[in-house]
Amino acid sequence: MPILQTNFKLNVPSAEYQAMCKSLADTFAAVPGLQWKIWLFNEQENEAGGIYLFNSHQGLHDFLAGPIVSQLKGHPGFRDITVKVFEVMDEVTRVTRGPVSATAAAQ
Repeated sequence: MPILQTNFKLNVPSAEYQAMCKSLADTFAAVPGLQWKIWLFNEQENEAGGIYLFNSHQGLHDFLAGPIVSQLKGHPGFRDITVKVFEVMDEVTRVTRGPVSATAAAQ
């Protein structure tokens, strides 16, 4: 199962960013192949990001090539954007109770 990690610096006030997140949560929830997203925010460092679990590499690829990522990269409110892809280490993640569902692990 692929994991996507994004991080970026904010060029907007934290209240504006948090309002954007609330307005976009349903859009992210509807992404095909996305099992879950954890929203990250460090107000002191003016930095945000996310951790995403996809049920397939194709779903992750489609997301990275799609409009959400394109809009993120072109948005003037964000800078220093990093996007990294990782694989879940299933066995040890289960031991440490990582939020990987049995359904997602079977795919």
